[in-house]
Amino acid sequence: MDYSALATELLEKMHSLHSAKPQKDLDDSLRGEAFVLHCIAHYGGAVTPGQIGDVMNVSSARIAQTLNSIEKKGLITREIDVNDRRKVLVTLTPAGAKAAEEHLRTITELATKMLTLLGEEDAKEYVRITGKLADIFERESLCCN
Repeated sequence: MDYSALATELLEKMHSLHSAKPQKDLDDSLRGEAFVLHCIAHYGGAVTPGQIGDVMNVSSARIAQTLNSIEKKGLITREIDVNDRRKVLVTLTPAGAKAAEEHLRTITELATKMLTLLGEEDAKEYVRITGKLADIFERESLCCN
């Protein structure tokens, strides 16, 4: 098989997909303030900026900038960890929890619409292949770092 030609075709299709508004909306939801809120909500309580940075795979400076913006909007609070004064713990305010919930609902609805357009068989196959790639990339990063 000519994987090089297939890769070229894949890149062209990915570019087209990335330019489409629904995909752009999904991509945007996986970074920035909305994703930080979702990440904090997912941990179900207090989380350190370092944990958020690890999940998002971004620098501590970028996390600090994003947390500053979210804090100004009243969506999070930051407090010193009483058990380890070197750590800062980030928690959602009630408004932050509501924003995280609304964000999750919105992107779930968008993903549902996209998968519905594919049809049952293709939607299942798309999710299966995406999961397989995620597993491969996770395994490769673990063995190669």
